[in-house]
Amino acid sequence: MQFHALKKVMFVHDVIQFEQVSFRYPDEEKWILEDFSFSVQRGERVVITGPSGCGKTTLLYLCNRLYPDNCDGVLSGSVKLFGQDSLTFVPGEINHRVATVFQDPDAQFCMQTVEEELAFTLENLHIPRVEMDKRICEVLALTDLSEFRHAVIQQLSGGQKQRIATACALIMNPEVLLLDEPLAHLDPYTAKKYVNWLDRLQKKRTMTIVAIEHRLDIWGDFFERSISLNQTEIASTLEKRNSTKQENTSLVVHKVQAKIFLQETTFTLNRGEITVLAGSNGSGKSTLLKALCQLIPSSGTVQPKFLGYVPQSPEFLFLTQNVRDEVAYGGGSDVDEMLARLKLIPIATAHPFAVSHGQKRRVAVAAMLCDGREVILMDEPTSGQDAAALFELFQLIDERARAGTTFLIVTHDMEFAYCLADSILLMDDGRLTGKFEADAVWGDEQLLLNHHLLPPKGLFSSEKCFA
Repeated sequence: MQFHALKKVMFVHDVIQFEQVSFRYPDEEKWILEDFSFSVQRGERVVITGPSGCGKTTLLYLCNRLYPDNCDGVLSGSVKLFGQDSLTFVPGEINHRVATVFQDPDAQFCMQTVEEELAFTLENLHIPRVEMDKRICEVLALTDLSEFRHAVIQQLSGGQKQRIATACALIMNPEVLLLDEPLAHLDPYTAKKYVNWLDRLQKKRTMTIVAIEHRLDIWGDFFERSISLNQTEIASTLEKRNSTKQENTSLVVHKVQAKIFLQETTFTLNRGEITVLAGSNGSGKSTLLKALCQLIPSSGTVQPKFLGYVPQSPEFLFLTQNVRDEVAYGGGSDVDEMLARLKLIPIATAHPFAVSHGQKRRVAVAAMLCDGREVILMDEPTSGQDAAALFELFQLIDERARAGTTFLIVTHDMEFAYCLADSILLMDDGRLTGKFEADAVWGDEQLLLNHHLLPPKGLFSSEKCFA
């Protein structure tokens, strides 16, 4: 564990205090956290970093009183919230003072529409009905979500859901805001905007903010202090790869469209080609992938018909009781090698639903790579990945492309896309605006801005990108 002081600030008192805290899940002998001590003072901005699966999310769940009771975990040491032993709070008592935006926003939604979800939150706080409309209008304006007030949540993009989850947390006027990778599903432009308004909000309300984050570049100097859990790795460097695109066609998409926000789409990808599908939140990227896999009603033709698919929520793929069986489910070869390369050996016997968000994503990726499909579609495969896992994912995709596998990858990570992509498909408002050679896109700042993208840092510094 390492502490890094980024600037000097004066505070009144601790709102979160851990003293020699150890925690493990009931069926496991290994401690997730062991003799861990730290404190957060009122008004501080703290970021927690560390490799995937090291206990970052568990730490947040101890801060919001979700653990240990909700998982029957074993806890020792002292956890104090606002100077009071956390175990003395009754269930739910602390949650209006400590609000959480979870890593998977779907995990916290209970109602159908945005308005209903916000109203449900206020009802749980016993806010009088006459005050609800004002509070809802204020938080929607604050988060630039007014146009989505009556939208059905499950019809929105992952990035839009992330912003709605934040609005649900903010409407409680919390003293502490816990954020679990809040930028993971946001396009680069929206992510930068998110950081800017969170900065203004924190200054206005003097909230305490504790966030989990793998990549700090977009945050700039937002955080005052960082806490690293089990940080032993050195950041790996991704080098811009040479194209593996071959002459013969591998994926043909002809006039595919869906009533759910997807206009008629036609494009082709060649064997060994790696294509990044990019655009703003809600532009239709995930919808297009689902239409290609025939997971939503759609028309048009797609060849080949059987595509490999890693969804944005990897849990939807899981069918078995442990990680090893999940990776081997399709009958593929090199299962052990895939487990080792994607750092899944330590959790090989764990249930796929019981591992971290980043690990779940790698399990889904490993299963699809082992399956031997000619064309593989991936929706946000870099989300929740630490530097080492990101580097290995890059290497695996590159190797498979050289062997002839075609990839269509949705990602908001412009550095990863810059180093990986042969070509770029851009989407806006449910339509494909064009297919471009990757290098032509990176140099066109207006084209990037029109699709809520930002130029990758590697373009202006060197031919290397830091994962």
